[in-house]
Amino acid sequence: MYRLILFSIATVSVPNLISRSPLRRSFSVVLLALALGVFALLPATQAVTPAPDGGYPNHNTAEGDNALLSLTTGANNTAIGFSALASNTAGNFNTAIGQTALFNNTTGGGNTAAGVEALFSNTTGKSNTANGVDALFKNTTGGNNTASGFSALFANTTGSNNTANGRDALSNNTSGSFNTANGNQALFNNKVGNSNTANGFQALFRNTASNNTATGFNALFKNTTGQSNTANGAEALYSNTTGVLNTANGAFALQSSTTSLGNTATGAFALSKSTGDANTANGAAALENDTTGEQNTAIGFNALQSDTTGNFNTAIGTGALSYN
Repeated sequence: MYRLILFSIATVSVPNLISRSPLRRSFSVVLLALALGVFALLPATQAVTPAPDGGYPNHNTAEGDNALLSLTTGANNTAIGFSALASNTAGNFNTAIGQTALFNNTTGGGNTAAGVEALFSNTTGKSNTANGVDALFKNTTGGNNTASGFSALFANTTGSNNTANGRDALSNNTSGSFNTANGNQALFNNKVGNSNTANGFQALFRNTASNNTATGFNALFKNTTGQSNTANGAEALYSNTTGVLNTANGAFALQSSTTSLGNTATGAFALSKSTGDANTANGAAALENDTTGEQNTAIGFNALQSDTTGNFNTAIGTGALSYN
């Protein structure tokens, strides 16, 4: 007979394998510290400190010592630079960028000055634009002027509706109006002349008269009081001083004419030596050697080329009367 044998089962304690070891706990602490350090180095997501300055009531902005110093009721002005718009009191919609730009402006409005001393003397002038050092420097009450370039329209005081692009363009203009000068020293000496147009280096350089048009290097360079002349081409009507109603189209056309009137020269060197009146030359070198002859007509290349003092001649065709 079998005996029943009873076995006892022993319980073995197994360590918690998922519990963290001391080494792992230390590693976690290190990671947390590093994370906090990184977040501490990130820039703060907030507005800049201090807040941008320069904003004032009535939409005015001023940056620089004494900028908009005298402002009272003026609105929508921007002044950047030492003493920019310093005298402005009630002027509106002005922009001045540069030391003492629009310094003397008081009630003038709609002006833009970019450059040291640009529009420096302006007081009540309106709607002027000056770009460049000393551009429109002396302007006081003149309006609707545009000057781009060093000292462009420098001496302008009361002249209006002028446009000058280039160093010293219309630099000496004072009260002349409706003038356009494009090119360094174009219309340089013009003071009171009106409605002149000069395109090119020193075009209409000595002009003081009105209603002249010059396009090209030194075109109408010596013109002083001559009026209603048109010169297109390098040194066209170069020597004209008091002559009127002349038209020269072409390099050196009517180059020597001084006091003549009513001449028309079209073509390089046409009437280039003439000082006479009422001549017409169409064609290169037409009436090229004419000096004092008057009322001649030459149409064609070299037509009447050798004529010097003859009058009332008509030559049509290439080389026509070229040895007259």
